[in-house]
Amino acid sequence: MYPCSLRAVTRKVVVAVFILTLSATQSSGAADSPSEPPVSAAQGRPTAADRHELLELDDIEVEQPPLTSTTRILDQAEQGPARELADWLRDIAGVSGSRMGGHGTDPAIRGLALDRINVLIDGARVEGACPNRMDPASAYASRAGTDRVEVVRGLSTLEEASGPGGTVRVIRDTPRFLQGEPARLEIDAGYRDNGGGMELSIDHASGSPAGFVRLFANRSEADNYTDGGGVEVRSGFEDTGAGAEFGWTPDDGQRLTVSVEQRRLRDVLFAGAGMDSPASDATLWRAAWNRDQAGPFRKLQLAVDRSEIDHVMDNYSLRAPSEPTMRLRAPSSSDNSGLRLRAELPFERGALRAGVELRDTERSARRINDATDSLQSVLWPDVGIARRGAFVEWRGAEARDAGWTVGVRYDRVRVQADAVDLQPAGAMRSPSALYRIYYGVDGLDSVTEDHLGGLIRYVRPVAGGRVYVVASRSFRTADATERFIASNRPMPSMRWVGNPTLEPERHDQIELGWQIDRRRWGLEFSVFENRVEDYILRDRFGAPGNNATVYRNIDARLRGGELAGELRSGSGWMAGFDLGYVRATNRTEGRPIAQTPPLEGSLRIERQQAGTGFGLRLRAAARQTRVDDDPLTGSGLDAGPTAGWSVFDVYVSRDLGRSWQLRAGIDNLFDREYAQHLNRSSAFDATQLRVNEPGRAVWMALGYRNGL
Repeated sequence: MYPCSLRAVTRKVVVAVFILTLSATQSSGAADSPSEPPVSAAQGRPTAADRHELLELDDIEVEQPPLTSTTRILDQAEQGPARELADWLRDIAGVSGSRMGGHGTDPAIRGLALDRINVLIDGARVEGACPNRMDPASAYASRAGTDRVEVVRGLSTLEEASGPGGTVRVIRDTPRFLQGEPARLEIDAGYRDNGGGMELSIDHASGSPAGFVRLFANRSEADNYTDGGGVEVRSGFEDTGAGAEFGWTPDDGQRLTVSVEQRRLRDVLFAGAGMDSPASDATLWRAAWNRDQAGPFRKLQLAVDRSEIDHVMDNYSLRAPSEPTMRLRAPSSSDNSGLRLRAELPFERGALRAGVELRDTERSARRINDATDSLQSVLWPDVGIARRGAFVEWRGAEARDAGWTVGVRYDRVRVQADAVDLQPAGAMRSPSALYRIYYGVDGLDSVTEDHLGGLIRYVRPVAGGRVYVVASRSFRTADATERFIASNRPMPSMRWVGNPTLEPERHDQIELGWQIDRRRWGLEFSVFENRVEDYILRDRFGAPGNNATVYRNIDARLRGGELAGELRSGSGWMAGFDLGYVRATNRTEGRPIAQTPPLEGSLRIERQQAGTGFGLRLRAAARQTRVDDDPLTGSGLDAGPTAGWSVFDVYVSRDLGRSWQLRAGIDNLFDREYAQHLNRSSAFDATQLRVNEPGRAVWMALGYRNGL
């Protein structure tokens, strides 16, 4: 670990900014009127007509990098209640997700999951606290207080560390208040009949040109749903959250914000795991200062964030244990602190953007046998990951529509585990003893890596659209589970052991794309190839009588692409489609990589006119036969081949006056029994479980919006 921890620094900075911001908002009445008209309240959220814009880049905030056609901006208004973020992200081409229950769907972009994708909540990186990813970062994103969600497929900037698969940004935009502007309020309530899912969210903001206060809260819960075959699936959950954001906006070019949010997950059931989660608690802090035209800089940004997550899973409080003498409980924690400084210098022919990032992550997990009150496994042996990074990017003056973007990024990563010699009770082995058995290493509890990546992007106008090419090199270090997990079980085939000797992944990617957006139609096409040196593969040990889950490095290749199009009429009709495909290959051994989605896509027809909307959507996936499902010859992480499927959804909306809207729909209209290909392991045994998706679900939602 680095001697200067970010934890204390982050807390002090957040508290200082909080006090400064709160005092600024309380004295906002003395503010002068801005010299230029501020952003209006109506611009803070995409309208219904914006929901499916293929290439509408003007709505992206100026702090975002030049984007390729791999970006999607989603409005949550299409989605029914009691669905978490990662669940409805799967409706996007190129985005998949593995379901383990009704909560905790783990997203994947272009066949890459885990921390191969970035999930940023209001600009802050969050790391879940479950070694088996019952609570991926996306599980802590809330509808309340969220204005929009951006999904970037692939790598388009070096500003964020890692994330070769893409980035999900959950964004909170609070427009600056006008003098005398009334408070903004948004309320949503909904019900879903399959599983009795209910959701209520409230989002309130008030202020003046000098500052604002925004308060938000939500409650979402559901019982077990039934699949299309009428079988009940363990999927119940309770999700409660609340937060506040304080902002100081003295002029159009300066903004200081501080926010805090708490989330509480209770009684989360998982059909696809050997345990459930009775409790997960998260506290998220963030403070950010943005300034335009600060001396020689066009833009300056300083941001700090802190997340503290505590998670518990067990096999007895919400279900009957399979073995009464094996009442297992696994408390775990994940704390993440970050500091980012970014600046942009303007030049005649472009701009130079540079920044530094410091990030510390601390993760700890134990498994306890409550029947004997003894330590059974040290799942995460007090793992600390410290990253220090810096980047520089040059962007031509017309880099968004034409010209070059060139960048380089350096990161130093240090990983350390402080409890590898902690001895469990009885015949169970310490982490270092397990590492010695499966990798022949002893006493390796820390590693330091140096990563040097780069990116080149070129855009050229062609035939009324844009053609682009992006080439990049990026690195990803092994996470705490891949490097240090140490799960004991009596049978060797049920053990799960990390590899302290893993090398970092090196992703060399190239992407070609073409995008056109006309008044009546749009088209988007992209293809990519990602060659990965030292891909971290979850595999089986393969020795006679000892087939434990282990990790090793291989060479891999992922290639695929996306195709999307849209037709729009002047009478409010719209028809669109999208397709996404990825093929992942273990080049070292010439076989498929497990957990790769098949060809997936959707087709939709909508009409919006005079305050009334109607939509019909077809979601479908092809059969997946490229699997790695035999634990004796491969990883066995696939539950087997997956049949192709297609389901229809219908939804309607009706504006009730200027502020109210009623929405309703039926998901899986014909009650189809199906499952998406990505599945989850049972965590502490050799079983791979594929969880069926919900059957027919009728839902209704009522929303009120006044300005937000």
